[in-house]
Amino acid sequence: MKEQLAPILAHFALTDEVVSCEPFGHGHINKTYLVVTEPGDRFILQQVNNMVFKDMDGLMNNIAAVTEYLLERVDDPREVMQLVRTRDGKPYLYYEQREFWRMSRYVEDSICLQLPETTADFYESAVAFGRFQQLLQDFPAHTLTETIPHFHDTPDRYRAFRRSVESDPMGRAACVQAEIEFALAREEEAATLVDLLAQGKLPLRVTHNDTKMNNVMLDAKTRKALCVIDLDTVMPGLSVYDYGDSIRFGASTAAEDETDLSKVEMSLDLFRTYTEGFLTACPGLTELERQMLPVGAKLMTLECGVRFLADYLDGDIYFSTHYEGQNLDRARTQFKLVADMEAKWQQMNDIVKEFSK
Repeated sequence: MKEQLAPILAHFALTDEVVSCEPFGHGHINKTYLVVTEPGDRFILQQVNNMVFKDMDGLMNNIAAVTEYLLERVDDPREVMQLVRTRDGKPYLYYEQREFWRMSRYVEDSICLQLPETTADFYESAVAFGRFQQLLQDFPAHTLTETIPHFHDTPDRYRAFRRSVESDPMGRAACVQAEIEFALAREEEAATLVDLLAQGKLPLRVTHNDTKMNNVMLDAKTRKALCVIDLDTVMPGLSVYDYGDSIRFGASTAAEDETDLSKVEMSLDLFRTYTEGFLTACPGLTELERQMLPVGAKLMTLECGVRFLADYLDGDIYFSTHYEGQNLDRARTQFKLVADMEAKWQQMNDIVKEFSK
């Protein structure tokens, strides 16, 4: 593999000879390789999927700007994903007019979990994303490119959902009227966060937009949070988006496509764990941002359910599925979580207040 990728490797500003280059990791979007140089230094080389990511300049300039800013504000360089630039100083390589490649330093003495193995792991993921927000609180988020326009514009997601319901290309709407009604009954709430942003009441922040456990690196010895990785979706947004999506995914007691909805709930214990970690690591949130954290959890979950249901109505053309009706199952779990959050609304707000003092 080293010989095959030698023309690519030659473009990156490595100071030592490459001794090996082998496939690495379990990613499904980008092709990833582990590069080792003669002194034993390790690097991650990726061929970026430009069918998924269309604006490579915007994406890579976002990553470069954010990581360079972070690197000036940490004590341990392992706390930031560090790009290796090309020999002509660019953050990525456009090779032979068809391939996009990038390189970063391997985070040494670290582990990456697909899912939390303990409550402490979930807490550390909250610390990682909270610290990410805290360190970037003064970064001029408006200078970043919105690489996925309207990504968390929940009213826009509802407009797309209504188009799917009205067109009903697969003839599925009649069988999911209960789910459609559940979503539409909450449409009025959808604009809460975007309206507060437009009114200047919530600050524009740098957001990660994929706040899962497998995008957190933990120290291999201490099991403490080191850094967040996979910055492809970093762009301007709201802090409550990242927090809310973490709760949607991490505080659920069941898989995203669980068919037995009696197993699906929003665990208050996990909600408490994440909230404590996030707010402890990110004391710089405004009072209104803290107040809106439960709203972020609910709206990110509702938005995701609406997207799953719209895709089911459209014929499963966006989210990959492994069986018939999987997107409908996904939508139902999200809506069950929303209903459970509504039932636990006061407790959620009380927990946020407890850690906001």
